[in-house]
Amino acid sequence: MGTSPTNPGFGIYIHWPFCTAKCPYCDFNSHVRHKKVDQQRFVEAYLKEMAFMAALAPNRTVTSVFFGGGTPSLMLPETVDTILQAIAGHWHMPDEVEITLEANPSSVEARRFNGYRAAGVNRVSLGVQSLDDEQLKFLGRLHNAQEARRAIELARETFPRLSFDLIYARPDQTIEQWEAELNAAIDLSADHLSLYQLTIEQETPFWNLREAGKLIPPGNDHAALLYEATQEITSGRGLPAYEISNHAKEGAECRHNLVYWRYDDYVGIGAGAHGRLTTNEGKRATECEKHPETWTGRVEKTGHGMINNELLTLEEMGDELLLNQLRLREGFDPARYEKIAGKELNPERIDDLIGYGMVEWLDGDKLRATSKGWLVLDAVIADLAA
Repeated sequence: MGTSPTNPGFGIYIHWPFCTAKCPYCDFNSHVRHKKVDQQRFVEAYLKEMAFMAALAPNRTVTSVFFGGGTPSLMLPETVDTILQAIAGHWHMPDEVEITLEANPSSVEARRFNGYRAAGVNRVSLGVQSLDDEQLKFLGRLHNAQEARRAIELARETFPRLSFDLIYARPDQTIEQWEAELNAAIDLSADHLSLYQLTIEQETPFWNLREAGKLIPPGNDHAALLYEATQEITSGRGLPAYEISNHAKEGAECRHNLVYWRYDDYVGIGAGAHGRLTTNEGKRATECEKHPETWTGRVEKTGHGMINNELLTLEEMGDELLLNQLRLREGFDPARYEKIAGKELNPERIDDLIGYGMVEWLDGDKLRATSKGWLVLDAVIADLAA
């Protein structure tokens, strides 16, 4: 059951907020607990918040479920099974729904993988990040390259679909080094790769190191060359980019992420989870309390952990649509923007951006960013939205 630009998806995102250790580049809502996490308490909170969200978005057909984090592979298979059964109880969930679980190679066990598969998970996304031991240490990962390869092999044996992440544009990384690592990754037969350039986020250890002059990421020109090499290799080997950082064999695109990028509706459940829901009033943006134990307390007290549930303005919806859909190679219909935002895109700005090679028309009626435009997408979006 695939989605398409004319067949909207509906996703369920479940956030598991705990990790064994915090990576030095990570600014996600993830937390380390030295005491054992009370999974039963969290399960009960998930189910309670889910019931609340189901009342906000009733009678929907789920196209994808995504367990993100944090490290969802720290969840017991029984926890995943209980949550999936609850989702099926609240919404219509066809047999072919995509169910993804993120996993770290360091927390992978065959027994646990088999348990996730038995619960219904049919796609796993592994946080590999590198196939080089020295670089894995630099990135603060708890696994080595051999463990990563073993986790990939185990995932291929267990799940119908497999994706894994790599981080490139690391300090001192040459184009030749990245080309060799990327080709080695493709040799491992995933049907989907997420390839992210290293970004230095505020309030992370890497930010502090850069500020102190102890970490120097590649300059923009070198990063652009690494990006271009990435596009050339993945396209040549049958995993072209369908989104700025995501590459897949035909038909293996991540359906859940397409829900985000096509600006469809999704429910966000768990500490720090976000959602977008269309109601009779318009599109609502939901956001849950980030701190895990504070979130569970709010849910137990009020039935949900939301700290924001606001109606988006026409301008905000238009901006969000551009921000998401211009990430996609398939482009988007400007008529949808006009319907959502209540105004047309400026044709002169579109012509200017076409002249600069930043956007192009696809099939006469869809607008998309070019590969050149993807390199400066924030500026392209700002220009179109002005």
